[in-house]
Amino acid sequence: MRLAIIGATGLVGQELLKVLEERNFLFDELLLVASNKNVGKPIAFKGKSYSIISMEQAVQSVPDIAIFSAGGSTSLEWAPKFAEKGTVVIDNSSAWRMDPSKKLIVPEINGDAIGPNDKIIANPNCSTIQMVIALAPLHKAYGLKRIVVSTYQSVTGTGKDAVEQLMNERKGVEGKRVYPYQIDFNALPHIDVFQDNGYTKEEMKMVNETRKILRDDSIGITSTTVRIPTIGGHSEAVNAEFHNEFELSDIKNILAAAPGVIVQDEVEKNIYPMPIHAHGKDDVFVGRIRRDESQPKTLNLWVVADNLRKGAATNAVQIAEYMLKKGLVQ
Repeated sequence: MRLAIIGATGLVGQELLKVLEERNFLFDELLLVASNKNVGKPIAFKGKSYSIISMEQAVQSVPDIAIFSAGGSTSLEWAPKFAEKGTVVIDNSSAWRMDPSKKLIVPEINGDAIGPNDKIIANPNCSTIQMVIALAPLHKAYGLKRIVVSTYQSVTGTGKDAVEQLMNERKGVEGKRVYPYQIDFNALPHIDVFQDNGYTKEEMKMVNETRKILRDDSIGITSTTVRIPTIGGHSEAVNAEFHNEFELSDIKNILAAAPGVIVQDEVEKNIYPMPIHAHGKDDVFVGRIRRDESQPKTLNLWVVADNLRKGAATNAVQIAEYMLKKGLVQ
């Protein structure tokens, strides 16, 4: 079993290594890949030192699985080269998510969609993953009609330079800037680039990816995504309208039984999900569960998850585990 991590020096790449160790993911050989400027640099993993290798070396090594966390342009160029060699690529970028020939996978929801001929598997957007983990079992029970979601997303979703910008601003230090405005003491209603319809690419990802994962194009979805100065994870205010009526007690029971979900909803004790508590955890936390009293069959939820974990690294590793368990990796 030969495993490659593409983008091993980035935030998600580093989180992937943590997840692999925590889940005791078994492999015989580990290939760590990064940009040419990092080739030869050592990375420690489970008490052993590994040297960063180039993309060309990794392709020629023909890994069984390659997990990509190196950006869309890198994935578009290199994922097909790995796939041609027979490597299964699990890609964290947006490059392949809406390609009709590629599967967009959250294992708990639609792992069954993966077949033996799928060589490039797309990992969904972090904010999409945590929302669908919470909504998929409710969709199955009551039928989603419409979703209105507003996100409050961590700077870690942008990468190392964004974290550095936040910390520099907090310390009053001049440094590299990745946002068009100050992020500390601020909220930016601007994640990714604006599209012709006035929405950002991030907002449209949530619309299109949710429909693809839930396999239902009839769901009405609208999204506003906001970057805030937090580190631990993304938060989402989700308003979900269903075709069928529900009882709040049943909603809570369904969520409590859903794989990967932890219900934190004791408002009388001030218990509700927060990114500071989700940080470093793989679960999706759901709270503030209440009816929308302005219209029938509609629910409000507060959904929080560590975007580097279930939103990226953990979901990718779970896809690899699923494929190995089902014998889909030769």
